[in-house]
Amino acid sequence: MQSDELNAFAEFFNAYQRPVYMTALAITRDPFLAEEILQDCFVRAYRVRHRLKTDRSPLPWLQRVTTNLCYSRIARRKAIFEPLTTVISNVVADLTARPDQVVEAREIIEVLQRGIDALPPKQQTAIILYYLHGYSLAQAAEIAGCHVGTMKSRLHYALKALRSRLPEERRAPAGGAKVWVNEL
Repeated sequence: MQSDELNAFAEFFNAYQRPVYMTALAITRDPFLAEEILQDCFVRAYRVRHRLKTDRSPLPWLQRVTTNLCYSRIARRKAIFEPLTTVISNVVADLTARPDQVVEAREIIEVLQRGIDALPPKQQTAIILYYLHGYSLAQAAEIAGCHVGTMKSRLHYALKALRSRLPEERRAPAGGAKVWVNEL
C-alpha cells in the first residue's frame, strides 16, 4: 500500500471498513453521514499512507480520524439523530429469548437509548467504544485521543448519568436483560 499499489489499498479498505463505519454510525446515527465519514476517513488514510506505521494496527488511528470527523460533521449539521436502537440491540437483545423477555429488552433499549442520547458527545463516544465495540480502556483512550485516566473519567461520569436516568425498577436485579442494565 505504501508503494502506491491500489490492490493493497483495496485490501486495507476491506479489512477496516466495517469497524470504521460502525463507529461512525454509532456516533452519528445516520447511515448516509456514516458512509460519507467512512469515505473521508479512507481518503485521509490514502493521503498519509506513506506515514502509516507498518509495525502496528492502523485501526486506532482510523477510529480517531472517524470520531474527529463525526464530531466536526455533527457540529456543522446540528443533526437530529436516529436512535441507537440497532447498536444497543446487538448488545442487549437475545434473539432466542421468550416474547416477554424480548419486550422487556426493547424497553431497556429505549431507556438506554434515551440515556446515551442525553450524554455529552465525548461521553457517548466513550460508551460506544468501550461497551458497544468492546475496546480496552487503553485502546478506547488512544482512539479518542486522550489519556487512559481521562477515558476512565468519561466512562465514570457517563455511567453515573445513565444510572441516574434509569427508572428505579430497571436497576433491581431480576435476571435476564435487567442484569446487564444493573451492571451499568
